Amino acid sequence: MTVMERIQQTEKAYLSPCAALSSQTRGRDRPEEESELRTPYQRDRDRIIHCKSFRRLKHKTQVFLSPEGDHYRTRLTHTLEVAQIARTIARALRLNEDLTEAVALGHDLGHTPFGHAGERSLNQLVPGGFRHYEQSVRVVEKLEKDGQGLNLTWEVRNGILCHTRGTEASTLEGRVVRLADRIAYINHDIDDAVRAGVLAEESIPGEITAVLGHSKSKRIDTLVLSAVRNSTGEGIALAEDVQRAFDLLHEFMYQSVYLNPNAKREEKKVPALMETLYNYLRRPEHLPAHLQTVAEEEGCERAACDYIAGMTDHYAVQLFQHLFIPKSWNLNSML
Repeated sequence: MTVMERIQQTEKAYLSPCAALSSQTRGRDRPEEESELRTPYQRDRDRIIHCKSFRRLKHKTQVFLSPEGDHYRTRLTHTLEVAQIARTIARALRLNEDLTEAVALGHDLGHTPFGHAGERSLNQLVPGGFRHYEQSVRVVEKLEKDGQGLNLTWEVRNGILCHTRGTEASTLEGRVVRLADRIAYINHDIDDAVRAGVLAEESIPGEITAVLGHSKSKRIDTLVLSAVRNSTGEGIALAEDVQRAFDLLHEFMYQSVYLNPNAKREEKKVPALMETLYNYLRRPEHLPAHLQTVAEEEGCERAACDYIAGMTDHYAVQLFQHLFIPKSWNLNSML
């Protein structure tokens, strides 16, 4: 018996009947020889961690564009917090932690530079619109590894696609990630907003804090514990009063932070930058070599979208400056 087979045997003996067993995966688009050491979901997790798109998340905006300070969240730290919360819930419910972690780590691989401001801009520019969760699936299916994709299992790709809105994931593990994503970003956005002076912790309405708690750690603990106590084989759920307070907290954050002009004043510059780059890059001669095949098969608009969506904040600004901002002239540059 291989190590992988022993792990799968343990899954069958220990995990909930509602869990997604790695031995029963729907498989990959391209069949592969199994590993002796790792289950399919463990291999998916490792492929995501080692891919280029995952590394670029460290330089992509979460909420605040280019914040001055080392402790503000990036898209990467957000992803790690989602994975931690999701694994805690999955472990308590005896679901498959490896599948849960793979979905969590891959859920934002297709996110744009400049956070949701960048996503809204691309959505206005690209024919058919742009949604980061669909782009995340495109990254793992097509764009990574020079057009080969990561060849992940169906369950991981389904969880990534359904992590934010619309139809829920087919597995409970994917649904756990959907809730964990919301728990993570609401609470760390409060933390960042307080650090930035945009929000005071005491300003959160009492009807919310009375249920969820008065600190980040207490709120997360309340939400996670409620999910563990109220979820069933039918779905992942919170207690009614906790869900109501959580929804109120979301509304409060929209009004206080996500739509706050002081917190978002730099975002007004994003649409023009994104549109200028997009209009320039949708000409085939301006696209990099690794996207020429995409341009030939799916059109230059699709290739330009893929290129921009994969950029970090810094790279997008740097490319814009290189292409459109005049450089200082000196005699040496002419020699």
